[in-house]
Amino acid sequence: MSDNQVTPPSLSETDAPLERRRRTGGRGAERSRKSLGGSKYLNLVNSIEKTKVVDEETIEAIHQASLTVLEEIGMDVILPEARSLMKAAGAKVTPGTDRVRFDRGLIMEMIASTPSGFTMHARNPVRNVQIGGNNLVFAQIASAPFVADRDGGRRAGNQEDYRKLVKLAQSYDIIHTTGGYPVEPVDIHASVRHLDCLSDMVKLTDKVFHAYSLGKQRNLDALEIARIGRGITAEQLEQEPSLFTIINTSSPLRLDGPMLQGIMEMSARNQVVVVTPFTLAGAMAPVTIAGALVQQNAEALSGIAFTQMVRRGAPVMYGGFTSNVDMKTGAPAFGTPEYMKAVIAGGQLARRYGIPYRTSNTNASNTLDAQAAYESALSLWALTQGGGNFIMHAAGWSEGGLTASFEKFILDVDMLQMVAEFLKPLDVSADALGLDAIRDVGPGGHFFGTAHTLARYETAFYAPILSDWRNFETWTEAGRPTTYDHANRIFKEKLNEYERPPLDPAIEEELDAFVARRKIEGGVPTDF
Repeated sequence: MSDNQVTPPSLSETDAPLERRRRTGGRGAERSRKSLGGSKYLNLVNSIEKTKVVDEETIEAIHQASLTVLEEIGMDVILPEARSLMKAAGAKVTPGTDRVRFDRGLIMEMIASTPSGFTMHARNPVRNVQIGGNNLVFAQIASAPFVADRDGGRRAGNQEDYRKLVKLAQSYDIIHTTGGYPVEPVDIHASVRHLDCLSDMVKLTDKVFHAYSLGKQRNLDALEIARIGRGITAEQLEQEPSLFTIINTSSPLRLDGPMLQGIMEMSARNQVVVVTPFTLAGAMAPVTIAGALVQQNAEALSGIAFTQMVRRGAPVMYGGFTSNVDMKTGAPAFGTPEYMKAVIAGGQLARRYGIPYRTSNTNASNTLDAQAAYESALSLWALTQGGGNFIMHAAGWSEGGLTASFEKFILDVDMLQMVAEFLKPLDVSADALGLDAIRDVGPGGHFFGTAHTLARYETAFYAPILSDWRNFETWTEAGRPTTYDHANRIFKEKLNEYERPPLDPAIEEELDAFVARRKIEGGVPTDF
């Protein structure tokens, strides 16, 4: 029997004592060990009413305070070309300094030209993702310096593990896009790392991927790899956003050179920019969540406005990443009540501006334990209720983002699929109301053998990947496996099942030739 098949209970089982009936079934009746197949989790829509943590007057107060910050204090803009563009658009550049101040009218004029939604195009059109509105898109963990599994422990990022994590991202439909590099493969020289990594993204997945904004040439190489991978012209690429970049402000109140260069290269070509301040309350932002939100909003608005100064109508997202720190140690904390409030308030702000909202699935645990699960669950609750559109680090994040965990990836996939199932509209059709089944059974009977049940039992409920529903005795006889045990086994099984998505040989040949040529040319300059 396959993992997704369920055998209906026999009469003897249904006649068993109630406690026994509750606890049999064997690891969720062994139906739960693989992701549900097909394209079940593509094109998710979150139509539930969004939660508010503050009223509209408070959102307006945060908005006005943010504009005051930009008018009176301003941002340090660490790139002369960017300052020139800002000045030409009407910003106030202080001569001889990096400081730029923005009139609130200028900011709102630029914000008004941002698109409320757009499509990101994958090389496989089935994998295109819709951004904005009620759409919900999950991206894999990105940018971790370390990688871990139970067998090999925590180790520096490397190409082998990088490729394995990319393959896992391809293997689950609930992961709609890759993020950045799921782990940084430091065994590839930095001058050519982006060439190998992005080439692997094209070959090992058929999903939308990300380019790091770490200098103009890396952006240009990424754009060309995205173009080649889709087999399109530069003109079509410009009409169809196919690549995204995360632009982090350097909090507090700075935009550094590589990030600004990334906006200029990507927005000019109509590619997707995700402006995301990293505002930790008590460290790089005021200790109050309200104050941190004011700073987050000011930094986000300045970066978003700059995308429109580069090109009106360029696709952009409002990113929020406000959390708190442990005031005893200074360590970042995630999945906290404060993080939840900031996530939901961030969604309110993004909706005020009509801009798609990026947020993250986070936790600060160092291993796969209860902390990892409950902090991620709280993060997912907040971003779902708060109207997140694009969810970075949705699967695999561990140790506050320092480590990409194979086992945590599987745990997250399971939780993401649960979120997707929760968001499915409740079927209230006449057939689903089940009156005929209730009439058939009547008082005191059971529904196991009814035609209504037998027609639905295989797909009636979500089949978890990890939950172990065996009774205590059966579970003990099996060696008392934990969630960690199951996740460790499942990621390995999934990698063994991986099949590379089809790629036109001509495209692969052109891609390999481009990468080889750029390596001969030396890639990009580095400091080491």
